Amino acid sequence: MRSSGNSSKYTHLIWDWNGTLQNDAVLCVDVMNGLLVKRQKSPITLHYYREIFGFPVRDYYQKAGFDFQVEPYETLAAEYISEYDSRSRECDLQPKAEEVLKFCAENSFSQYILSARQQEPLELNITHYGLDNYFHEIVGLSDYYAKGKVENGRALVARLDNPAEGIVLIGDTKHDYEVARAIGIDCILFSGGHQSRERLTACGTTIVEDLGALRSILN
Repeated sequence: MRSSGNSSKYTHLIWDWNGTLQNDAVLCVDVMNGLLVKRQKSPITLHYYREIFGFPVRDYYQKAGFDFQVEPYETLAAEYISEYDSRSRECDLQPKAEEVLKFCAENSFSQYILSARQQEPLELNITHYGLDNYFHEIVGLSDYYAKGKVENGRALVARLDNPAEGIVLIGDTKHDYEVARAIGIDCILFSGGHQSRERLTACGTTIVEDLGALRSILN
């Protein structure tokens, strides 16, 4: 049960990880630019990245300048993930991320991670920041290719055994909104991650520029 001072309609909070709680967009651009420059291609800016990044991820690679007729997506993705994983601890958390997680825990929300990152490095990354105790369950993917978030989300919601109106997904991309819609739950989007506010606005859902604003929205 939540504390008596909490009137939120939500019981369960499902958090995206990359871009939402971990501030890794700059690292993602740097790693991608390493792949591009290595192949004599033009690097991209953070601004352009936030305009082209999306799911399926293979489409983003094409927009960034790769030709899968020359080099398979699977080869590029494996190289990218290897470099990203070796450097992921360079990133900070998003401003106020831990503060909001603590607030939610103190107000007896059940919190979960639903991520398009691979399960083992995801768990190690969350433990590195000392956040693992905030989450009842951490759900990542089993491969490099960022597929299956909808399926994993459906399975997670089914395990919660809670009315859908009591669950909200908090993410930073249009795909997070699409996942929430597909599994029948609400979505709140954070505009400080991997996609620009302009792109997120098209979803027609609640958008926050500061994670701290979630305290008043959720309570």
